[in-house]
Amino acid sequence: MALPIPDEPPPRFASSAPPGFALWNLGFRPFYMLAGVFATLSVPVWMAQYAGWLGGYLVIAGPLWHAHEMLFGYALAVIVGFLFTAGRNWSNQPTPTGATLAAIAALWIAGRLLAFTPYALATAAADTAFALAAAAAIAVPFVRGGNRRNYFFIALLLGLGLANLAFHLSMAGMLELPVQRGLQIGLDIVLFIMVVMGGRVIPMFTMNGIPGVVCVRLPWLERLAPGSVLVLLAADIAGAQDMLIGPLAAVAGAAHAARLCLWRPWLTLKKPIVWILHLAYAWIVLALLLHALAAYGLVPASLATHALTVGAIGGLTLGMMTRTSLGHTGRPLETGRSELFCYAAIQFAALMRVFLPLAFPSLYLHAIVGSGVLWSLAFGVFTVSYWTILSRPRLDGKPG
Repeated sequence: MALPIPDEPPPRFASSAPPGFALWNLGFRPFYMLAGVFATLSVPVWMAQYAGWLGGYLVIAGPLWHAHEMLFGYALAVIVGFLFTAGRNWSNQPTPTGATLAAIAALWIAGRLLAFTPYALATAAADTAFALAAAAAIAVPFVRGGNRRNYFFIALLLGLGLANLAFHLSMAGMLELPVQRGLQIGLDIVLFIMVVMGGRVIPMFTMNGIPGVVCVRLPWLERLAPGSVLVLLAADIAGAQDMLIGPLAAVAGAAHAARLCLWRPWLTLKKPIVWILHLAYAWIVLALLLHALAAYGLVPASLATHALTVGAIGGLTLGMMTRTSLGHTGRPLETGRSELFCYAAIQFAALMRVFLPLAFPSLYLHAIVGSGVLWSLAFGVFTVSYWTILSRPRLDGKPG
């Protein structure tokens, strides 16, 4: 596979941002900002609705739509921003900037706004158009640059687009497919993207950031870990029964636990910008193991889902958004108080959402509220702290 985004050396100049507006200079800039704003505002609204604080007024129609927006709204925005940025390095070809990038972002915004209206088909059209546009936008540089090793990302974006469309059509009663299956397939695809990218960047960032640390990568395990997630995806597409899903999830969890141990996460404790990635990956392990237990009715399935969404997706996206934003704007790869707060808040949000209901089922609502507040604070601090970083030109004057 092609190399991921490389670490950039710390600059030797002042850290004040130069004048100018650079939000449309490269894909990570608008999509990280949009994802941060959306994550900050949408979860408290959903939390207030779930708790009954809105007097019965429905801002978003139920838990399925909340799940949809976190997956196909928030997570997909971060993935697209990352791929538009990494794709330029992988292919040595330009990815969308300027008006083209703004137009693709506008499709994403349209999908989010239309979700709050009764126009179901318009929402489906905007969401599907966004996924297709994102897939085409990375396909062009990959094909031009002969970057065949990363073609599968095009298929994954198209797969997310199809899962998203299936969700919309099922919700509208136009497709005889369980709505939950579309969400699960989408979540499986996002999980696969995380384990592939985690396998690429976490060992490299660890060895680059902590001198003397060697992360071991066993070829057979590097095939088994992502392969086990693909098998889970295939099983969910086929609608397999829990008796099959349970063992598959357990094997996947064990494979990823072994993979993580070989990366030596205990040696990263003094480097927050590295340990956040390891902790997020540990939530993947936990989510898979909880998924296996849920298949046998031993724990609620929602705990496995939120271990993956809050702990893994929330933690890994925050870790990568801060790191790539710093590196690709010519700043040192160092964390300050804002990053530490974000990392800690998202971890406590995941712990509260997963373990508080497990230990004290009567405190389920308290877990949702507390976790939602911490999630919103984490992304709110990121959004405010990184606005200047994402909207101003690079410190070193380079393009991007």
